[in-house]
Amino acid sequence: MIHPQHRDAAPALASECERSNPYSIFGGMSVSPRHEFPGERMRRSFVLAGAVVLSCSACSTNSEEKPQQPAKASPTAPGPASSPSASAASGAAVRAAAATTAKSSARIDEKIEIHGGGMNLTLAVKGSFDIPGGKGRLAVNLSKQGSTKTVPLDEIFTGGTVYFRMPAATDGDTAWRSLPRDKAESHYLLRSPVNDPEHMLRLVERMNDVSEVGEENVNGAAAVHYRGKLNHETLTLRMAADKRAKLTEAREKMGSDFPASAEVWVDRKGRIVRTRLDCSMGVAGATVTMNLTDLGTPVETPVAPEGAEAVPPNFVAGPLVG
Repeated sequence: MIHPQHRDAAPALASECERSNPYSIFGGMSVSPRHEFPGERMRRSFVLAGAVVLSCSACSTNSEEKPQQPAKASPTAPGPASSPSASAASGAAVRAAAATTAKSSARIDEKIEIHGGGMNLTLAVKGSFDIPGGKGRLAVNLSKQGSTKTVPLDEIFTGGTVYFRMPAATDGDTAWRSLPRDKAESHYLLRSPVNDPEHMLRLVERMNDVSEVGEENVNGAAAVHYRGKLNHETLTLRMAADKRAKLTEAREKMGSDFPASAEVWVDRKGRIVRTRLDCSMGVAGATVTMNLTDLGTPVETPVAPEGAEAVPPNFVAGPLVG
């Protein structure tokens, strides 16, 4: 828990850490009250308390150093050389697969790995999702390497609305909140607004410099592996304005796009069965891998929770919701 005398300092602390440590852009240092969940009680959650501790640790390690520019990552091992025409064909194949998959349903098994700042976070996102119908249930669990604690989040997508709650909130506030699905925003690189699986398809369909790596076995079936890059416009798609501005400023200081890559595996029916996004800044980075199985299996329409409090998009952020 956060000691009362430290709560008022948390937003300023987060701001300073974001300026001096690139770890924050991946979701490892969300501290500001609006970056968690609405309501005073929810601000006292394990996630917020842990974020403050981690932020203090990260800032203390840099307290006697000048803020550093994020180190550029070593280039990802390139795939086979690709001519412009081959790259265009590969890009078209990925876009077609994304469009086909967006018309289907799937079992989602996503793993989000965030490293840097002296610690590693992992988020697991699992559930069944009808992509064109915009309906399904997702169970999200946040864990920290070296700790046995996990922080769960329940999400329900139905009727154009996303409902969410923290079922194990330490203060007992397990009430449902809601917001329109199309108003949700992301706050970190490589993350989907409220963990929406469709957003991942939107990102990979925009990858450029696409090359075909070869055929591999994914989930027990043959799939063609493609690799490409994500530009700044794609990385900031549906991102909150303040976070987009910070990333744009960081990009200008770096003098180049963030070193973000995307990979896609397409089965013989032209459907995406795995996506992987990666961005490493030397001292910090993130990898997001999403597996899609049971494609085409019907998804039951979930019942919307009664009495869910509607909240504005700028009150919904933090590592759990992207």
